[in-house]
Order: sequence, then structure tokens, then C-alpha cells
Amino acid sequence: MKTTDTPPTGNALIPGPREPRSTGAAKTAARTENGGEGKVLNVFSHGVLIIWAIMVVMPLLWAVMTSFKSDKAIFTSPWSLPDSLRFENWSRAWSQAHMSDYFLNTILVVGGSLVGTLLLGSMAAYVLARFEFPGNRFLYFLFIGGMSFPVILALVPLFYVMQSMALLNTMHGLILVYIAYSLPFTVFFLTAFFRTLPTSVAEAAFIDGASHTRTFFQVMLPMARPGLISVGIFNFLGQWNQYLLPTVLNTEQDQKVLSQGLVQLAVSQGYKGDWSGLFAGLVMAMLPVLAAYIIFQRQVVAGLTAGAVK
Repeated sequence: MKTTDTPPTGNALIPGPREPRSTGAAKTAARTENGGEGKVLNVFSHGVLIIWAIMVVMPLLWAVMTSFKSDKAIFTSPWSLPDSLRFENWSRAWSQAHMSDYFLNTILVVGGSLVGTLLLGSMAAYVLARFEFPGNRFLYFLFIGGMSFPVILALVPLFYVMQSMALLNTMHGLILVYIAYSLPFTVFFLTAFFRTLPTSVAEAAFIDGASHTRTFFQVMLPMARPGLISVGIFNFLGQWNQYLLPTVLNTEQDQKVLSQGLVQLAVSQGYKGDWSGLFAGLVMAMLPVLAAYIIFQRQVVAGLTAGAVK
């Protein structure tokens, strides 16, 4: 009579080599050691970030707090909270120090130059990234070379060029200079971004009968929105805080921008002592930059990391 439970044959009865207990203990110790190193590194990195945040945030908070103090309180108790919110400091800086005029001039100049920079930069970057033609790499590296050229070396010839073209002390002349100043970085950034976009979408648009212009403005440009926002924020920061170019090319009082107005306000404090108005004007100049970054911080990160993973 046969049974179904037959013992296995061959090498099945021979037990395999057992893992030494010391090896398992070594792996456990290694994991514990790696986990300990990771915790130490995590604590160290968080500590560095906290210190850096304190170094960045504290001066901003101190400037905001000081803008609501009186001149006497600024010197007698610089680190204490204001006893009352003196909004007259802001109104005095806005009206008497002509910060409203400087603010309006800066918005017009930066707004016009930002639109021109993004439009021209995106068009040039799209052509350099998508089309092969003789001189493509030469033009690309020509833009790259513009990033390495110090603007201070071009101030004297730029002054005479602007003077010969009757563009000195004009708002549109300063807009053109800002566009030329910001184009190299914009083309460099957007060229790399356009190369990461899929070509199948543009090819489908061409098959449907779309022209190159329509494909660029209606298909490719909306797809490049994260990159446009990122490079737009960087250009906005650089143009809003620009001081050297308007100081040389824009000397008329009614055409001055915010950075020039702040310097003029700071120089005048040596004689008037209106330090509370100075800090109020300083905070006014900082608020648009902080607001722009807070609103578009997600788009900035998305634009910087869009080409990292395909």
C-alpha cells in the first residue's frame, strides 16, 4: 500500500548553511549606526537652517518694528517693541519724501522691462533650443558671455550711446537698458527649460496647420509657464533693486526710481534726523519683493526643478 506522504529525496534533507548570528548582529549594528548618523546629520542641517532663518528674518522684523517708532525711541530702546503704532511715519515718507513718485516710476520701469525681457528672451530661447541653423551655438554662447561681462565696464560707453540717441533721463530709455541687462540670464535659463518640453506637442500643432508663431504663443509658451514665472521673479528682484544703472543714466528728480529715492532719503537724514521716515521708506521698498516671492514661491521651485526629472 502506497502513501502520498513520501519523504523528499536528494539534497532536500541536507540543511543549508545557516547564517551566523554574528552577521545578523553586524547588520543590525550597521543599521543602528547609519540611523544614528542620519539623525545627527538631520539635527545639524535643521540647526543650520534655523540659524540662517533667524539671520534673515530678524533684520526684516527689526526694520518693520522700527518704522513704527519715534526717532527718540529708535536710539534709546532700539530692540524694544514700539509703544504705539506711528503710521504718520509711513505717511510722511510717502508724501514728504516723495516715495510715492519713486514707487510709481519703479513700477512703470520694472513692469515695462519685465514684459519686454520675458517676451524677447522667451522668443530667442525657443529658437535657440528648438531649431538647428548655422551660428546657433555661437549666438547661444554670445548670450552666455553677456552674463560674465561686468556692467560697470559698460557704463561710460553706454552713457554716450544713450546720450547720442536722446534716451538719457527718459523712462523708456531706462526700460531698454534693463531689458538688455536682463536678457543674457533670461535666454540662458529659458533655453535649458525649452529643451525639456516634449516635441510631440509642437509637431502635432504643425500637422494641424499651425504656424510657427501660433505654435509658440498658443502651445509652447503656456507649457513654459513655470520657467517664465521663475525667471520673471529673478529679473523682478534684480531690476527692482537696481541702483547703478539708474544712477548713471537717470539723474532727473522726477524720473528717479525707488533705489535712488532711498539713497537720497538716507543722505538727507544726516541733516534732518527723520530716521523713522527712513525705515518706513525702507519697508515700503521691501514689501513688493517679499509679496512677489511669497505669492509665487511654488512656481519658482517648480520652474527650477522642472528639468531635473524627465
